[in-house]
Amino acid sequence: MTMEETSNRYQIPIKILQEYESWGLCNAVKKVIGAWKYDDSDLENLSMIMTLHDIGFTTYEVETYMRLLLEKENSEEERLDMLNQKRNKILDVMKDYDRNRNRKE
Repeated sequence: MTMEETSNRYQIPIKILQEYESWGLCNAVKKVIGAWKYDDSDLENLSMIMTLHDIGFTTYEVETYMRLLLEKENSEEERLDMLNQKRNKILDVMKDYDRNRNRKE
């Protein structure tokens, strides 16, 4: 599928597809007549990228996570640490929100 087809079919923003290509992580992507072609493994990677963005990862964090996932064997502990750090930050924000809400009541 081309970038536009992939974006339309799976509701993946073009910006995300461009990031993915710019990171050089899409080894299976082939450029045919000037258009990128995505395969099933790319769609799996893009699903992970979308999930990471959805849970609040920055573009830099997403790229770091994906590089660990795709390029470094035995990176489970590092990736789990990244996820736990994000989780803890979200929990801190939630606690702050609750504290502030309780003050107003």
